[in-house]
Amino acid sequence: MTPTLAALVLPDRHPVSLFLAEVQEAEQAGVRLVSTYDHLTWPLLADRPWYGAVPLLAAAAGVTDRVRLGTQVASPNFRHPVPFAKELMTLDQLTGGRLELGVGVGTEGPDALVLGEPPLSRRERADRFAEWLGLLDQLLREPVTTVHGERYTAVDAHQLPGCVQQPRLPFTVAATGPRALRLAARYGQRWVTYGPFGAEVGPEEWFAAVAQQSARLTDALAEEGREPAALRRSAQLGLETSWPFESAERYADTVGRLAEAGIDEVGVHWPRPDGRGVPRAALPFLAQAHGG
Repeated sequence: MTPTLAALVLPDRHPVSLFLAEVQEAEQAGVRLVSTYDHLTWPLLADRPWYGAVPLLAAAAGVTDRVRLGTQVASPNFRHPVPFAKELMTLDQLTGGRLELGVGVGTEGPDALVLGEPPLSRRERADRFAEWLGLLDQLLREPVTTVHGERYTAVDAHQLPGCVQQPRLPFTVAATGPRALRLAARYGQRWVTYGPFGAEVGPEEWFAAVAQQSARLTDALAEEGREPAALRRSAQLGLETSWPFESAERYADTVGRLAEAGIDEVGVHWPRPDGRGVPRAALPFLAQAHGG
């Protein structure tokens, strides 16, 4: 089956009307899901305006009808599960059940330091993410939650009326390593990868890494007693990645090879004024490759 298309529109679009116009454009182009980064700032675009993901998605809900909306990805770096769950439940209501939550461990960048917290080791961040994700799952499923955890506490936390989507809105878990893949298999309805973590590689190495990660996810799902098709699998093309868009044939080959690796969805950065992401001239052959 041909993978569907997902798009990222970054929160640096200024004014906000430009962000909303691009979300609408993606919806009209047949994109299944439009996500935005959930950061407070981003080093690559630190000198640009940058808006908050939650209010941007709330505004996008009011100007769209069909496209699903989400984060890619939210993390424990500055999000506490209790207030975040309330915002997510509200967004799911505002979108009429079109919200998808993308989550990840969180990088060591500015978002990890902005609140003055001491740096964490990779293992500490993984431990924190596991507790954070488990509590967020519980908060979004249950009307009232009380939990006393190692890092997070919820006391009589109310979630009424709850999510439109039941038993809760779907989670997309960003994962490449064994532990994160297990969490994706346990909690996720969708999985996303950028390919090999922290590495600049050529196309062949990138395809091989995605295929290997997808295979490891299948193993993790089996350990959780879930079927291989239980998660939608998405491969995200990087902001600076240009080789898939060199021609219609090259992009069609990219989509075909990802389908062979079990990938259900291809993610791209929607065309940007700075030239990064998908070249606007490539949009017609993207639509053709995805059956649009």
